[in-house]
Amino acid sequence: MNAPAAPAKKPAGRAGRNLELPKHLKAYKGVWVFIEHDRGHVHSVSWELLGEARKLADTLGSRVGIAVLGGANEPLEQFAAEAFTYGADDAYIVHDPVLQGYRNEPFTKGLTDLVNRHQPEILLLGATSMGRDLAGSVATTLLTGLTADCTELNIDPASRALAATRPTFGGSLLCTIMTLAYRPQMATVRPRVMPMPLRDAERTGNIVHGTLGMVETDIVTRLLDFIPDASSNRINLPYADVIVSGGKGLKSPENFQLAFELANVLGGEVGATRPCVQAGWVEGERQVGQTGKTVRPKLYIAAGISGAIQHRVGMESADVIVAINTDPNAPIFDFAHYGIVGNALQVLPALKQAFVEHLTRRRKQVA
Repeated sequence: MNAPAAPAKKPAGRAGRNLELPKHLKAYKGVWVFIEHDRGHVHSVSWELLGEARKLADTLGSRVGIAVLGGANEPLEQFAAEAFTYGADDAYIVHDPVLQGYRNEPFTKGLTDLVNRHQPEILLLGATSMGRDLAGSVATTLLTGLTADCTELNIDPASRALAATRPTFGGSLLCTIMTLAYRPQMATVRPRVMPMPLRDAERTGNIVHGTLGMVETDIVTRLLDFIPDASSNRINLPYADVIVSGGKGLKSPENFQLAFELANVLGGEVGATRPCVQAGWVEGERQVGQTGKTVRPKLYIAAGISGAIQHRVGMESADVIVAINTDPNAPIFDFAHYGIVGNALQVLPALKQAFVEHLTRRRKQVA
């Protein structure tokens, strides 16, 4: 007698996997943002992340919390009050003398202690120098997953997990990563990737104070002094309202000056693609893209730029994108709002002259 046929195996994809969250992880609730601050000022990426956290929490039907750590006399409660206006519901605050100024060891302990005590489901940090350093240490300590430099955050409807999208394979692809079996789910996002949320001055929230339990002798590093970089604010590309960017289509560093001339007329900044920076045409601080700056200007003029994904992820959130390229099939025309098929070496001077004449007429009318 023949044996009965074996039941068909389920496919290995999403339809066949068990999306039920392990019982011990179901206690994790809420979306948290780590509030990064320095010398009395909160980094704007924290507010940008709060807007995104609010959307994620509303999808999950949960609350938004913030974690803010600092010295004994730092205005953390003031930061919390501002966070409430941007969408936070709860603030978890730790004051301690050893938290005066960022050091990895005490901040890692403070944040991991808060997470273990209050069990947020999602923890977001800015992909800044501080955020990248802290996120890796916290994720390692908590034995959980971390998706870095995300460009988009969503909730997967099937698993209710954080779906974090980031560039991969050298920026040639975008992939979405989910941490299904560990909590919290962690992600970092670069400044200016997410829009600033609207403030609601009437919103308030709950403040919960915690303790650190460390003494100075427990910490192997010492913060001796802060010496600011005199040139650090010389090029403030991520917060420019107008950016004129050039690519290798401008042919030479001498021709690249056309971008500077137009930006000067418009009162804007100058950006560049990675090949231009590598060729030494402009400073590295002007690079826009996956390995450079993420920008969100009101106007972005891309001259001689093909529009590869490595560059696109750094500027596609601009309000208006104007592309200038001799190739009508260049990828940048797929997402630009306005396209000019032409030689940037001819178009940039023409634009400069047109704007000069326009601004001159405006000044005469005002006078």
